[in-house]
Amino acid sequence: MGGIPLYDADVIVIGSGGGGAVAAKELGELGLKVLVLEAGPFYGNSKWRNPNAERGSEWSSSFDDLDIGTYKKIYSRYENDMNDVVSGAFRFGPADRSRTPWHRVMRQKGDIWQLAGVGGTTQHYWAQSPRAFPSAVDGVWPISYSELIPYYEKAEATLPVQFAPTTPKEELFYYGAKKAGWSLLPTLDVTTPGYRPNPNAILRTNERLMDPNYSMEQLNNMEGCTLQGHCVNGCTSGPSVDKIAKRGTLVSYIPLALKTGNVAIRPNSFTIKIITDRDPKEGLRAAGVRFRDTWTGEVGELTARAVVMAAGCIESPRLWFNSELPYNYWVGRGLTNHCFDWVGGVFDEKDLMSIMGLPAVYPYMGHTSGARVDIPGIGIFQVSCLSPGLMSFLTYGFSEAGYDALNPPEPGAPWNVRGRTVGPALKELMMNYSRTMTYLLLTDDETLARNRVEVDPILKDENGPIPVVHYMPSAKTLQRRDRLARYACETLKLAGAKTIIRSDTPFSFMLHLESTMRMGHVVDTNCEAYQVKRLFIADNSVHYNGIGGPNPTLTTQALATRTSEKLAQRYFS
Repeated sequence: MGGIPLYDADVIVIGSGGGGAVAAKELGELGLKVLVLEAGPFYGNSKWRNPNAERGSEWSSSFDDLDIGTYKKIYSRYENDMNDVVSGAFRFGPADRSRTPWHRVMRQKGDIWQLAGVGGTTQHYWAQSPRAFPSAVDGVWPISYSELIPYYEKAEATLPVQFAPTTPKEELFYYGAKKAGWSLLPTLDVTTPGYRPNPNAILRTNERLMDPNYSMEQLNNMEGCTLQGHCVNGCTSGPSVDKIAKRGTLVSYIPLALKTGNVAIRPNSFTIKIITDRDPKEGLRAAGVRFRDTWTGEVGELTARAVVMAAGCIESPRLWFNSELPYNYWVGRGLTNHCFDWVGGVFDEKDLMSIMGLPAVYPYMGHTSGARVDIPGIGIFQVSCLSPGLMSFLTYGFSEAGYDALNPPEPGAPWNVRGRTVGPALKELMMNYSRTMTYLLLTDDETLARNRVEVDPILKDENGPIPVVHYMPSAKTLQRRDRLARYACETLKLAGAKTIIRSDTPFSFMLHLESTMRMGHVVDTNCEAYQVKRLFIADNSVHYNGIGGPNPTLTTQALATRTSEKLAQRYFS
């Protein structure tokens, strides 16, 4: 029987993290029927009251399903409960926390800090939302920086993004930055080196925060940031899911997507194959997906007139390979990672009193990261203070350099400690937690074909052949990283730090993964795959490079906004 084929949806979106949630919202607002498949749980939804213990429902398609009570039952301030990569609420694994996480093979020392679940890795991100460096885009990407600006502006208004408030650690950071000779940058488009507040996707501080007539519990149930410094563990400040202060996509774009009435979300559904067909005019094209229910193991299929992959820099190429889509040398290649490092400074109380009139840095106060120094062509260093366990792990226990006691710093180095610290020295440092300020370093990572994601020819899990990650930074990237570390440590020293620590973080601490499905190589300038029509990509993997070092989420959200517009114009106008 002839006629128009019937589809389950206009568009299927695979993944609901930094990019997928944006695509769902944008396409839903354009009137398209959208189905979102997410491998992990849906926290804060009344259809999954016990999301880590019971399967719950299959779909959610109503804004009214969002439930702040269920959300706050999950999101605690216990570091290990939330962030343990094996059994935490935030991990890349099935909703059932008693089961093992989904495996990836790392060919080098390090860790992959990614999450499954509605909201993706933005569930624990630090909400930093800077734009790319224009110099990393213009003349390099197949599109210009000016092409991105209106989409940046739309994402910034939607989240919303605003400059971070100043708490003691930011005040101390600015003091050191000024003494080191950095200039203030009062801009979102960074073309010269300097310091500035972080543009963060966090609601403004609750105006009643200092009013003694309100308890902390009351403040936590009101709109606005309470400066509690638990951004990584999960923000709980807000009266409803869509008013939570830290604007991960679970609480920003997902509610807006559900409000359209055109979007349905199915968590606990791991996509294992892109279904294709052939059209006489279009050739090979995406026609749907095959997915696996992570609770029951049942396999289902859904069809659509277009498919958007937003599974991330590891899972998107894995899905391409496991779907046996056409060979393309660049699929999975060009992985960038910002080649992180981490430094910290310990201050004497008398020096802090003379600088700020306060006896401590109070690293647990304010946004996780509220200030930065941007250096186009090299990267960024930014104040990044965490709750005690995470901060101590990154500062004293996670290193490429081995043990500090066995490898003392070379003469002339601007740090006193390099590498892991143990024993009495560790106890002494941790006793000074409240007077310690730490920085995260993000390097302008060189894009190399050898850095890649592929699938293992033998090893499989329940979702198919597992991904293998290869990453080794170039000599140029390591030189930039070392320059950043020296700049950051010198700034700490000028701010008055008496002990300066460089952790020498393992190269393959993977958090800002980009560029494995690059625009101009795997997808065109609309982010549609060259070799498979109606297949679009809306995650970090389409970035042509590491955007100069800035945190990539906002660029992904701007591109996802643009990609949704182009998709609708091309196939649904």
